Amino acid sequence: MALSDKLTAKLNEQITNEFNASQIYLAMACMFDNMALKMLSRWFRLQADEERGHALKIIDYLLSRHAKVEIGSVPKPSPEYPSVVAAVEAAYEHEQKVTRQFDDLMAQAEKDDDYASQNFLGWFVDEQVEEEESTRHLLEVARMAGTHYLQLEAYVAHLRRSEG
Repeated sequence: MALSDKLTAKLNEQITNEFNASQIYLAMACMFDNMALKMLSRWFRLQADEERGHALKIIDYLLSRHAKVEIGSVPKPSPEYPSVVAAVEAAYEHEQKVTRQFDDLMAQAEKDDDYASQNFLGWFVDEQVEEEESTRHLLEVARMAGTHYLQLEAYVAHLRRSEG
């Protein structure tokens, strides 16, 4: 069964959304690096790499289904945020937005009775639960740390060590 035109279009849109998320997180990583917050910079750089990987995973899926791949342009990300907390808050809000995008994709796959796509998208739905939780947790810690950035850096370093 071929992908529906609607699902193909939505998946192509999601490729662009994932590349956009990657650019947003890379810009945040650069901001944190410029503030000498190396652990936060590393955390967001890894997030940027992960989002790029998500885009590539969708591209590979479309190609495996012999569907047309269209990669759109992404808007320029904000190079600065008023505070560390504001940047992490923007990241959390972005993850919530991405969750809604994948929910919409899943709804389209269900409407199309496309079980292969539902299975494929299920991975992303599960991934978004993890993404939202880790970003929400980072936001809570950032809020508690306030402007005590070294404490936040130490905590992020601790998280990284505990994750292996």
